[in-house]
Amino acid sequence: MTHTLASSILELSAADLKPTLEFAKWCDAHDPLSGFRDEFEIPRDQHGAAQAYLVGNSLGLMPKAARARVLEELNDWASMGAEGHVHGTRPWIRYHEFFRSGLAQLTGALPHEVVAMNTLTANLHFLMMSFYRPTGKRRKLLIERGAFPSDRFAAHSLVRMLGGDPATDVIEVAPRDGEDCPRNDDIVEAITRAGDTIALVMLGGVQYYSGQVLDMARITAAAQASGAKCGWDLAHAIGNVHLALHEWNADFACWCSYKYLNGGPGAVAGAFIHERHHANPPPRLEGWWGTNPATRFQMGPDFDPSAGADAWQVSNPPIFSLAPLLASFDIFHRAGLARMIAKSRAMTGFIELSLRARDQKHFRILTPTATSERGCQLSILVEGGTATAKKLFDTLLPKGIVCDFRHPGVVRAAPAPLYNTFQECWRLIEALTRT
Repeated sequence: MTHTLASSILELSAADLKPTLEFAKWCDAHDPLSGFRDEFEIPRDQHGAAQAYLVGNSLGLMPKAARARVLEELNDWASMGAEGHVHGTRPWIRYHEFFRSGLAQLTGALPHEVVAMNTLTANLHFLMMSFYRPTGKRRKLLIERGAFPSDRFAAHSLVRMLGGDPATDVIEVAPRDGEDCPRNDDIVEAITRAGDTIALVMLGGVQYYSGQVLDMARITAAAQASGAKCGWDLAHAIGNVHLALHEWNADFACWCSYKYLNGGPGAVAGAFIHERHHANPPPRLEGWWGTNPATRFQMGPDFDPSAGADAWQVSNPPIFSLAPLLASFDIFHRAGLARMIAKSRAMTGFIELSLRARDQKHFRILTPTATSERGCQLSILVEGGTATAKKLFDTLLPKGIVCDFRHPGVVRAAPAPLYNTFQECWRLIEALTRT
């Protein structure tokens, strides 16, 4: 088949997609990002063949160069000991600074608004402690009813810690009856209705279960118009969708680095604090590493803050847990997020079209169809109940296809543009519909 519609997959529109194996092969042959697959370690199945690893939304694959980056730090530790803090290949004292530019680009932030630190939920606690300041009747904290459990636990525990009651002080937004995703209109309406009782809006930019991308700019504006602060959990958004945190005027955001950023299990997370909060910051939990580098080693008794988001640090960064991100950020820089987003939209569109063409009876896609409302992930509900869905899911791994399962019967597939192929997407469709 000759395709005159585009010279590469990055030029494809939804109308160009075809639900065939031949089209998948054409896409792989015309993929300008295909070479990046060779820069990752691809897990093998029991027969030694490359797995179709479609679970980068849970743990991204290892960049081959990550091993060398970690080994460099180990070698510096072995040869220099404590002197590695100052004389290492990348001096450990300012190690977090090596990630500033990459994080700023991926989040649409200014470099001094971002910092690599802690883990995701720890950052969520730290930042909500700063920005959720209930006073008088302004006590409400808005989250999503279907939020990732850790986000819900963090929000409820903070409300209780500050003397509130989650039963009355937490507003939960949810999809309408019969729908799978909350509407942006409904979220904005809930914020507006809460008015001067709302203190903080804290939502996931990309919903972990459905893969829905919220209108972060609009929701942030609505929150601030009501006098509230607005923060974002970007665990499933960073490295996956376009972000413009500074332009959107978000108060804060945090994320992990082990999903689409391919930083490795338990990789160091990150935080964003808009620059308008730097000069006169809200109350924050403070630690030695958040102090001014010029005075830090004078060991003074008073907190002399670092400039920008660095002041929210409490501890020096764990070097070995950050090093793999050096390799990943190099790949991101060369691939370009805009090209990655174009490819992921084409892959999710291909899976959706192919699944609908093959079987519209046994599956329902929870993820929004509009490309502006989703990233790499498609959440596929298997009709027939949990037992039926789990039985089907359990057939995937023996076929060398790695997805994940969420109750009651959702298969989440996330074709990552740096290392997945269209033919792997086709393998998933075949496995789901020919079992």
